[in-house]
Amino acid sequence: MAALVAAAAVAGVALQGAGAAVAAGPGARGDAGYGRAVLEQDVAAVRKAGGKVKVLAQVRRGGESVRARAGAGTKVPWNARFRVASTTKTFTAAVVLQLVDEGKLSLDDSVEKWLPGVVSGNGNDGSRITVRDLLRQTSGLFDYVEDPELIRAVTEEFDENRYDATPAREWVRVAMRHEPVFTPRPDAPRWAYSNTNYLLAGMIAEKADGRTWREQVEQRVIAPLGLHETSVTGTDPFLRGPHARVLLPGPDGGTLDVTEHTLQHTADSAVVSTTRDLNAFYRALMSGKLLPERQLAEMKRTVERTDDPDDVAAWPEGGYGLGVRETPLSCGGSYWHHEGDGFGTYTRTGVTPDGRRSVAVSVTSDGQAPDQVKLNAATRTLVDHALCGRGK
Repeated sequence: MAALVAAAAVAGVALQGAGAAVAAGPGARGDAGYGRAVLEQDVAAVRKAGGKVKVLAQVRRGGESVRARAGAGTKVPWNARFRVASTTKTFTAAVVLQLVDEGKLSLDDSVEKWLPGVVSGNGNDGSRITVRDLLRQTSGLFDYVEDPELIRAVTEEFDENRYDATPAREWVRVAMRHEPVFTPRPDAPRWAYSNTNYLLAGMIAEKADGRTWREQVEQRVIAPLGLHETSVTGTDPFLRGPHARVLLPGPDGGTLDVTEHTLQHTADSAVVSTTRDLNAFYRALMSGKLLPERQLAEMKRTVERTDDPDDVAAWPEGGYGLGVRETPLSCGGSYWHHEGDGFGTYTRTGVTPDGRRSVAVSVTSDGQAPDQVKLNAATRTLVDHALCGRGK
């Protein structure tokens, strides 16, 4: 949803300074060189980079936890629920890989096999796209959120469309109105980020299993891991439980409250969670509690990002696996994560390959959309400090 968020912001709004104190959570210490003080500084830096936003971060290191938050006015609840947006893609990829492990589908299956005729027209060909292509963003399919009519609907007429419940299949049809960015080549994969891929992945998971994508996320991931603060919204517009209000500039120059909406209700964006639960999810994923070794290895097999300069600008280093990114650490090695950019909500995560260390960050617009290049740089620094165990 990054394109929609960027379009929703009024051009020319200047970034504002941090202007607010940082509050640290109770309790825990970090290891040598890292602890509450470093996280407080990094959260303040994220707040400054983001401008008029609220920030909440939680770091898990072994059995210890450190939290910090920043923002003007009413504080973000420590257990705030937020829409994780595209971080949902890791949940969807985990579900699909479980189905692969159960023999219900193959990563080499074509989209055409599972969804006959759905990907066709204007140069689109589902027989040349595999399930693996969908999960690793190598299909070349047009990203439906970039459709000009859709952008206009959510930027100029948000209130009229905030309760939209268009099913995934209809959004795929929107993508099919456009030519693909490229045609997949198994011998030389090309890469371009497209939310359309995960709509199709969710639809295939439903065909392969018989349960809805939402039911599978709930029964295969949320319930087994005890993620009591995580849910799949479906067409419920409300954030259930503690949360921050999400405020963006409106088209008339005023402030638009976008907290309640149903626009993120599909397999690319529909999960709501907390920093605690996201840490638990990524730690469980990397420690083998959700996927067997073979499927986790498939998830972590990355490709180079080749045809999406905006994505490379946002994430200048690292490759893309099956629903996860890999980014190098300053202390050596790398970490795994997936960002989420929704309507005024920005999720950043990170976990070490062994699952022992993790971090989750939630940034909420409080009147303006942040410069995401600056925001990403600040959050990458926060994640690097948290996972490397050292400060500035």
